[in-house]
Amino acid sequence: MRFAIVGLVVMLTAGCGSEEPQPTRTEGARDSAIAESAVPGAAGVRSALSVSDSANARRAREDSIMSADDQ
Repeated sequence: MRFAIVGLVVMLTAGCGSEEPQPTRTEGARDSAIAESAVPGAAGVRSALSVSDSANARRAREDSIMSADDQ
């Protein structure tokens, strides 16, 4: 009985390691990693990121024009 308790305690404490938490990637970083890989569909992800970047750049240009008009 004593050996069973000692074994149980050893098994429970063995699982309590001090591992460093894995840093979580942002959605954009994850999508970029997929786009650069050779997995099926990577070209589609790459195209979608390109379209998204173009839309964001256009929106930034429009916002800067609007803020210039306000002054």
